[in-house]
Amino acid sequence: MKRIVSIALLMAGTVLLSGCPKKHNVMEPPTAGSQVPGSSGATGDAASASSRAFGSDAATQGANGMGADATGPLARKVIYFDFDKSEIKPEFADIVAAHARNLTGHPGLKIKLEGNTDGRGTREYNIGLGERRAQAVRRALMLQGVAESQLATVSFGSERPAVEGDDEAAWSQNRRVELVYAP
Repeated sequence: MKRIVSIALLMAGTVLLSGCPKKHNVMEPPTAGSQVPGSSGATGDAASASSRAFGSDAATQGANGMGADATGPLARKVIYFDFDKSEIKPEFADIVAAHARNLTGHPGLKIKLEGNTDGRGTREYNIGLGERRAQAVRRALMLQGVAESQLATVSFGSERPAVEGDDEAAWSQNRRVELVYAP
């Protein structure tokens, strides 16, 4: 419990230190079939196509002043966890804070938090651990003002590995929560 409070205070401090966001012009999302500026059209990668489909690219540009470029906090939609843990590591506080600002600034947006684990452990244990991880991110977002109605959680356990393999390099990439914006 102390760890959750510490993380919440760390995130609140980050928000307070960032100051008031400047107002920006909100760009309308592209219509079906139109070309998105800076994209390579039909040959774009799946991640950019997904972000365009869910409206997190252009619609969030003006919401927080960070944009959804390849290096901004909103472009990062995965939070990684330590082995057998469901506490959010401090290095992911800026990602959670950026998504919280985006969601509070756009009450119509919804996000699904997909909890995942590595392949070690029983199926039942991994489903539970994935759920605890998704709930940890959910609580962190709600502590920063995101409405409960904007959040959904699901646990896939070890059923959807990001990386195949039986070594720490692969396992560390599979212990994660993915933030997926809904249409």
